[in-house]
Amino acid sequence: MMPSEEIHPSADRLYRVAWVVYLLLAIAGAVWMGLAAEEGAEGLALTRFVDPATWWLDLLWGAGAGAALLGLWLAGRAVLPLARELERAIGSILEGLSPSDAFALAVISGFAEEIFFRGAVQGAWGVVAATVLFTLLHTGPGRPFLLWTAFALVAGAAFGALALYRGNLLAPIAAHVVVNAVNLTRLAKPTQD
Repeated sequence: MMPSEEIHPSADRLYRVAWVVYLLLAIAGAVWMGLAAEEGAEGLALTRFVDPATWWLDLLWGAGAGAALLGLWLAGRAVLPLARELERAIGSILEGLSPSDAFALAVISGFAEEIFFRGAVQGAWGVVAATVLFTLLHTGPGRPFLLWTAFALVAGAAFGALALYRGNLLAPIAAHVVVNAVNLTRLAKPTQD
C-alpha cells in the first residue's frame, strides 16, 4: 500500500522509513535463519513459519494472545495516567497517518519483528535473549516511553512463549499484528483520551 496523496509530510516520512527498516529487519532475520540451516537448524523451512495442518489453530492462538495483550494495555490505560501520556506522544508521531497506512505498518512490523526476534534471535540464542533484545528495541525518550518498554517486555515474552508452544511463527506474527493493528490505527487518529 502506498501512502495517500493528502498524508501529512512527517507521517509520509515515517511511513517510508518504517517500511525500509522493517524490510531490512525481515531480510536480516531470513538470512540469519537461512544461515542457521547450514548448521543443522530448520532454517527457512515452511514449518518454521506455519504448520499446514494446524494453521487455523495458530491464528486463533495468535488472535487470542493479541486480544489479551490489548486488554492488558487498556486496563493499564484506565488506571495509569502515564499510559495516556504515552498514547498522546505516540499519537503525535503518527499524526496524519491514514488508517490503511497504519494497518500496513502493523502487518509489516509484526511480520518483520517476529521473523527477526522469534525466528532468528530466539532460534539461535533462546527466548530470553530474543525478549531482551525486543524490549531494548522498544525504547524512547522520556518517562512515558518507559511504560512502552515495560509493555514490550511482556509482549515479547508472550510472543516468545507462543513461538515455543506452537512450534512456528504464525501465532506470534498474528498476535503482534493484532496488537499493532489496533493500537496504530487507534493512535493515528487526531483525538486522544
